[in-house]
Amino acid sequence: MRSSTSEATDQAAGLRRMSGFHPVKVMAVASGKGGVGKTTVTMNLAIMLARQGKKVMLLDADLGLANIDVMLGLNARQNLSHVIAGEAALEDVIIEGPAGIRIVPSASGQHNMLNLSGAGQAGLIRAFGELTHDVDVLLVDNAAGISDSVVTFARASHEVIVVVCDEPASLTDAYALIKVLHRYHGVDRFHILANMTSTAHEGRQLYEKLSRVTQRFLDVTLGFMGAIPHDDYLRKAIQRQQAVVEAFPRSRSALAFRKIADKADRWPLPRLASGQVEFFVERLINSGRVMSGCMV
Repeated sequence: MRSSTSEATDQAAGLRRMSGFHPVKVMAVASGKGGVGKTTVTMNLAIMLARQGKKVMLLDADLGLANIDVMLGLNARQNLSHVIAGEAALEDVIIEGPAGIRIVPSASGQHNMLNLSGAGQAGLIRAFGELTHDVDVLLVDNAAGISDSVVTFARASHEVIVVVCDEPASLTDAYALIKVLHRYHGVDRFHILANMTSTAHEGRQLYEKLSRVTQRFLDVTLGFMGAIPHDDYLRKAIQRQQAVVEAFPRSRSALAFRKIADKADRWPLPRLASGQVEFFVERLINSGRVMSGCMV
């Protein structure tokens, strides 16, 4: 049986190939509750970053209720459940999406993926260690809420984007997510993105409400990432199984996504020593050990 040291060495070698020895921005997109448009935000942000010349990989980390491939009208013959079962390599399940983004699809409606064992998480980590793709940005679309997988992926990322909308439960649950990630897992910086807003001012107000509470009770840094407006074109794009930035690039929501992507692109690159996708996997390993004991 191979030692954990040998496996970690193999993972690091694969990740150095994948990253091409340059820093990779790893961004986790999360929300306190479902129904706030988190996946729509993630896929449109990914496509806009790719349109700006970035090599983008999108990991569908909603492990049991994944739907990015469906929302983009793509046919994923295999997904992460096949990788974890040893039936496919991660390279084999990656599909190409709009603007050349690379999508790692997950499974939908599989209970075993919702409660992934330590061995399953370790298999997923090893699979990432074998990737050879050159990547500038890795976007992680998390499940809603505060499941173990959400905590694990958020802790493993450089930036955490929290999507909120104008509903009391959205703000309450977003605060709970931030509180858990900060108090128990050491995450202290968050970017707040307001979705489905009537005006840009409403988006800023949502951010300020959340910021006032966190400033009072938590020692965290919140940044306002921007607002995506209510837009009939966004709804039409979803019905067409397209991203709005592709279907209706001059719509209000598409232009807002462009601004959001510009802001994300200006975030500082991680330091080379800790900025590889290797950093992401090493953090995954450490998170997994905390969540479920020794994984590797």
